[in-house]
Amino acid sequence: PACLSTSGTHRLLPFPPWKAPSWGSRKEVTCSSSQSTQDLSPTRRLRAWGVLAGGATLIALWLLWLLGSVPGGVPAPQPIVTILIWHWPFTNRPPELPGDTCTHYGMTHCRLSANRSLLASADAVVFHHRELETQRSRLPLDQRPRGQPWVWASMESPSNTRGLHHLRGIFNWVLSYRRDSDIFVPYGRLERHSGPTPPLPAKRGIAAWVVSNFQERQKRARLYRQLAPHLRVDVFGRATGRPLCVNCLLPTVAQYRFYLSFENSQHRDYITEKFWRNALAAGTVPVVLGPPRATYEAFVPPDAFVHVDDFSSARELAVFLTSMNESRYHQFFAWRNRLQVRLLGDWRERFCTICARYPHLPRSQVYEDLEGWFQA
Repeated sequence: PACLSTSGTHRLLPFPPWKAPSWGSRKEVTCSSSQSTQDLSPTRRLRAWGVLAGGATLIALWLLWLLGSVPGGVPAPQPIVTILIWHWPFTNRPPELPGDTCTHYGMTHCRLSANRSLLASADAVVFHHRELETQRSRLPLDQRPRGQPWVWASMESPSNTRGLHHLRGIFNWVLSYRRDSDIFVPYGRLERHSGPTPPLPAKRGIAAWVVSNFQERQKRARLYRQLAPHLRVDVFGRATGRPLCVNCLLPTVAQYRFYLSFENSQHRDYITEKFWRNALAAGTVPVVLGPPRATYEAFVPPDAFVHVDDFSSARELAVFLTSMNESRYHQFFAWRNRLQVRLLGDWRERFCTICARYPHLPRSQVYEDLEGWFQA
């Protein structure tokens, strides 16, 4: 039992009922206000006040923590991460980069800038490889702040990338289409949607291909030559003298049942706009030549595309495409009932992704052999 003294009266605290064990006789416990006061020495009084002060401090800290964690509280402000783009990809004139640029892509507390005067204060600096390769831009190695993360960025294939052996031991992080990149930015992805399923465009042809750089030594050129005797393919693009305007490409391709999504070269995870935009977004079935089928299936359902590796010959592939009935053909679009294509071709969105990954990336990491990693 315990006693509480209030205004000279005494009452027992409302403890739960308790029955003492029968261990013999026990003395009655009484509470006396005057006696308890007299028994406290100055040392004990100081200790008591110390205990009370410590308890009050703990309660105050708990209330402050609770205030910051409940809705309507005042959380600690998050620092803004500044990403400096040393040279904007493929142009000397970067786009306007207002302070809220990254909020349009769902990322807050993130600031992009192309102002090189921020080198000393930027949280990370991005270097696009094409400008380094062509020497339109140089690395400011002698001005690099100690501990500042540098990001190597490229969406090109290893076959179209030169000069990586000059970049040993410089970069901390990599931004690319490779799934094992520190900042993974694919050319596209499928996202859920709840609206009505968009209708398929009317089809008038079997297969189309848009190609701007046709070289006979490429695997895709050889495959096309093998297909041509068995499958009619309408070819567009600068390489054939039938270029399509920017706004004409998708409407044109959409009129065909299949699109040849043949990558320029075959490399790990290298799936470009030839698959995401020219085929899936246009509303046609991609016939893919690129990484293995399993790589594509990591991004889209297995019945959303045709892979050339599934056939023993070009003729067998052509027969499969030309003999397909309507029911089988429409099964390739089952994913459109619940998913939609999201194209990720905006460099601003790609660079904003760095902020999302920034708190989780190792500061001490260094790519001692960037070429070896990228060529793997």
